[in-house]
Amino acid sequence: MASGTPPGEDDGMDAFIEQFKKQKYKAGFNEDNWEEEFDKIPIFMKKAPEELDPLEHPELACIQTILYDEDQSPEELAKTYKNEGNHYFKEKNYKKAIISYTEGLKRKCSDSELNAILHTNRAAAQFYLGNNRSALNDVIAARKLKPNHLKAIIRGVLCHIELKNYSKAIAWCDEGLQVEPKEKQLIELRAKADKQKRVEERNLRKEKLKEKKERVQTEALLNAIKERKIKLFQPQELSSQNSDDEEDDRVLKALLFDGINSENGIVVHLDENGNLNWPVLFLYPEYEQMDFISAFHENTRFIDHLSVIFGENVPPWDAEKKYEPNNLELYFEDEQGGDLFQVDPMCTLQQVLSHARYVVKAGNPRIIILVRGSSFSRDFLSGKKLQVN
Repeated sequence: MASGTPPGEDDGMDAFIEQFKKQKYKAGFNEDNWEEEFDKIPIFMKKAPEELDPLEHPELACIQTILYDEDQSPEELAKTYKNEGNHYFKEKNYKKAIISYTEGLKRKCSDSELNAILHTNRAAAQFYLGNNRSALNDVIAARKLKPNHLKAIIRGVLCHIELKNYSKAIAWCDEGLQVEPKEKQLIELRAKADKQKRVEERNLRKEKLKEKKERVQTEALLNAIKERKIKLFQPQELSSQNSDDEEDDRVLKALLFDGINSENGIVVHLDENGNLNWPVLFLYPEYEQMDFISAFHENTRFIDHLSVIFGENVPPWDAEKKYEPNNLELYFEDEQGGDLFQVDPMCTLQQVLSHARYVVKAGNPRIIILVRGSSFSRDFLSGKKLQVN
């Protein structure tokens, strides 16, 4: 028998090949999907998938198993995680970079140089996320392993500047310049830290001078109030406390500058002539209205303000024009007993505030104003104990 292929076998192979000639390979690349198909191949991937599904990316899962084989030495694994972290860092995926560097440090390899790099790189990722204190902790750890690690020093300086620790930033710069005297970035960072330190110190001096000036002004204001025997309302919990003069002043300040307009800076103040100017409230209970005089000079009479308020342009709520300056009665209420004291419109503000029974509440003197002889006035005053000033 002649040697060669057994009879009939070539016919089967020919039929098999002929079958492929008639069928179109549907899984092949074409001009519409070649980029998409290439991106599924690990070596050509532009970006790794966020979540690795072994069924969807079996090739990647296989590579990952090889790369992170626990049979490798801690040094090899730490280096692999470092490279992975560097890849994420270049993509600006700092959160994933931190995870990779952390995994590398968890291997606790004996290579102090590699551990220092992992700490330094993680510090850089933390810094770009704004986690300056965490970044600083990492560079401190890196320098414990490698004191003269220049990258760790530079990143530490950047952290100190962001945290406004300018003195420490300068000290770190000096330490780095001992290692590399001509390091341009350290020279520039030192100049920046020194400049910002001087600005901060200047601002601090200004703030202290401002606080001192305000303290002197406040003390002068409180002394003027005490000299005029003006009393400020104190809640029971404050009035029952025994305190020294300094504490008394603190309590008085809290009471004095707690008025309804104190947030807008409208509070009692001393003018250049040493006179008190108060924010005063005129209350009109008949119409549930009020007027606010932001700076009522203590030597000005009540009638002077009333003549302006109810002059030619009367308030819109006084449609009947009942509130004529010479036809008004003024009262203040005793905060303790609830008695009403009548006030002469010809009196000055200081005369009323110095009254033995007048108490300034929340930094705003208050005066009740009624129309003399009106039905509302009679109803309002009925049942109240009246005192004549």
